[in-house]
Amino acid sequence: MDKRRVNVRAIIWHENKLLAVRHRSKSGKESSYWALPGGGLDPFESLADGVARELMEETGVVAHVGRILFGQQLRSSREFRDEELELFFHITNPQDFTSIDLANSTHGLSELTRCEFIDPSKEHILPTFLQTIDIEKHIQTVQPLVVTNYLNEQSV
Repeated sequence: MDKRRVNVRAIIWHENKLLAVRHRSKSGKESSYWALPGGGLDPFESLADGVARELMEETGVVAHVGRILFGQQLRSSREFRDEELELFFHITNPQDFTSIDLANSTHGLSELTRCEFIDPSKEHILPTFLQTIDIEKHIQTVQPLVVTNYLNEQSV
C-alpha cells in the first residue's frame, strides 16, 4: 500500500470569507474544526481534475480551477498512511458557491454537516496557517508558493 496520500483542496474566497466545511464522523457527529473542501486524488488523475471532481462531489458545483496557492506536508492520521501531501488551488468562480445545497451533491450529506463561507481569522480551521495568512494577497498578486511542513508534528 502507498504510504503517502496526495490531496487537493479548494481555496474559494468570496467577500473576505473562505468556503469551509465541517466533516461528519462515522457516528454522524460534526467535526470540531472547519476544513477546506477537497480530498484524495484518484490513480492517474490530474491535480486540476481531482480538485474539480472533489468539489462536484461535495458541493454539486462546477469549479473553475486556477493556480496552486499553497502546499503542505503532514503526518497522516489515516490508517495505512504515514504522510500526506496537500495542494491548495484557487477556484476562480467563487460566486457559484454562495448557495450550496448539500442534498444536491453526491457526497455532501454523507461526508459533511455544513458548508459555508467563514472568516478564517475568527474560526478554528485546519490547516492552521489559514488563520493568519493573507489569502486575498496570494490570490490578487503573484506570490511565491507557500509550503508548510508539519511532518515533525503530531497529526490531528
